[in-house]
Amino acid sequence: MLDRRNLLKNASSLVLTAPALAWGAGSQDTTPTSAQGSDWPVASADSVGMSASTLDAVLDQGADMAALRAVVVVRRGKLIAERYFARAHASLLLPVFSVTKSVASLLVGQAIAQGKIIDLDQTVASLLPAGLVNPTAAAAQVSLRQILTGTTGLAYDWRAQSRALASAADPTGYVMGLPKSTQAAGAWSYNDAAVSLLTPILEHAHGKPVAEVAKRDLFDPLGIERFDAQKDRAGHVMSYAGLQLRPRDAAKIGWMVADGGRWNGRQIVPADWVAQSTQSHASPDWRVNPVTSDGYGYLWFTGQIGTVPVAWALGYGAQIVLVAPSLQLVVTTNAMPPEPQQLSAQNDVVMGLVSRVIALAT
Repeated sequence: MLDRRNLLKNASSLVLTAPALAWGAGSQDTTPTSAQGSDWPVASADSVGMSASTLDAVLDQGADMAALRAVVVVRRGKLIAERYFARAHASLLLPVFSVTKSVASLLVGQAIAQGKIIDLDQTVASLLPAGLVNPTAAAAQVSLRQILTGTTGLAYDWRAQSRALASAADPTGYVMGLPKSTQAAGAWSYNDAAVSLLTPILEHAHGKPVAEVAKRDLFDPLGIERFDAQKDRAGHVMSYAGLQLRPRDAAKIGWMVADGGRWNGRQIVPADWVAQSTQSHASPDWRVNPVTSDGYGYLWFTGQIGTVPVAWALGYGAQIVLVAPSLQLVVTTNAMPPEPQQLSAQNDVVMGLVSRVIALAT
């Protein structure tokens, strides 16, 4: 069985090759004193309706969480708090693992608005060049909607097959070889392989590498000047994992989503796409406590924390970009990737911290 930490080791060497880190060693001030290299406006928590002293106390609990590396809090479009642990800092690119999927979803929404993709009911066979598609393959008949909602019906177990996908010389060919699963039609499953098809789909739609598309259409408009992304063995940036961002820049993506796809008054991603992406279209069999009413949008998880509707991008080991639009709140976290048997517990502990931040804004 594959340890997902090792799957993305090349993409996350900043973290994974530093075994001597002193967990929880030190933290920065809760209120940022500047937004160096960023166009974030900075404010105190008190000025946006949250108790700064109580927020301090909540974030101080992060020092007791062995794997936590960063927490960033944004409210009403202002950067109000950030903490870094285990030698992380605001300028460090950190791996976000499957948060990459949620970013890819935003690129799909933009491509549809640009007329590069017709609609979500197009099949893989219609979205890729004929030379990449086996017309008799189960994957060829999968729709873009099914990829985004995790309902492709393709047989894939990330624990057992992630290594094969990551090491495939022809990743698209690997997906074309997947059989149908035995799950009921429309059932949700976590499928890196299916999401990996978004790279060739977007590259065929735009006629250029997906990294260039992401930079032009998403990162540059958000003022994200630095990012990194892992390539597959065919030399293409992966759409299912491998992205590295500064924590503040992950929070920019979150605030853009929380604000209906806008950044500084400019519409970056269509508002209707953001709304659809953060509404539930499927029922995942993954749970992260204390979230209830779990759902899955377009590669975004959905649910409630208390009575507050939330949506979040989730990467392995509690890499979280959570948005609570009704509170005008974003919380992002980065953490060291755990052993697979510790994954659920780490997700719950970190989301528990996020939930305590949310409670301060209600």
